[in-house]
Amino acid sequence: MISIIVPIYNTESYLAQCIDSLLCQTEKDVQIILVDDQSTDDSLAIAHVYAQKDKRIEVYSQKHAGQSTARNYGLSFAKGDYIAFVDADDTIEPDWCERHLAAINGVDYVQSGYEREGKRFLPKHRCIFTSPCMRLYRREILNGRQFTAGMIYEDVVWSIQLWLSEATCRIIPYAGYHYRVNPHGTTYHPHYQERQVLYKTLQAIARSASFKGKCIVFYTYLRLKMHYLISDNRCSDK
Repeated sequence: MISIIVPIYNTESYLAQCIDSLLCQTEKDVQIILVDDQSTDDSLAIAHVYAQKDKRIEVYSQKHAGQSTARNYGLSFAKGDYIAFVDADDTIEPDWCERHLAAINGVDYVQSGYEREGKRFLPKHRCIFTSPCMRLYRREILNGRQFTAGMIYEDVVWSIQLWLSEATCRIIPYAGYHYRVNPHGTTYHPHYQERQVLYKTLQAIARSASFKGKCIVFYTYLRLKMHYLISDNRCSDK
């Protein structure tokens, strides 16, 4: 079984499309865990409507604490041998679970790519995408591995810690995850102060890492700086 964890916060415009993409998977043995982070729109109501129609869907609620806590909370209910994360404003192709499940034999997790605004992005190596999505994990490698509560860009630190571990990875040339650019999403806004917290956290990780680990952290730091520079320029043009 694959447990798919979906944190939800004010995504009523996109949530139905996300859930529909999970329900139409060719791999039918899935557990869909929807965790509402105290949405103020109709997201929770939509989730409950779907749960009444399909027993594979489980809905949980928490007081507003952010995406990190929602993912951690969802993990506590996961029953599958494999874990996947999907954001509530994104969708996946019908064969996403099947393809990743077929590729995970002999490794701890499978890394694939994504599509955004009609463009495909494929991973050239395992340390290129910091999102926990676009991967299928063996449950055991996530035991004790938590997202930092209350931290924006928490997936960066989480992924770096995964890369610095002994977890083995297989990359597949597949872009079946559809990432939506949501202007209301938390990662769309600059959050300059939070970035400084992230950079300091990366520096702390690098200080205690091996030489290889330092290279991974530095590489990620440079990619983030370039990414945020491009994002800020786009925002200033609007």
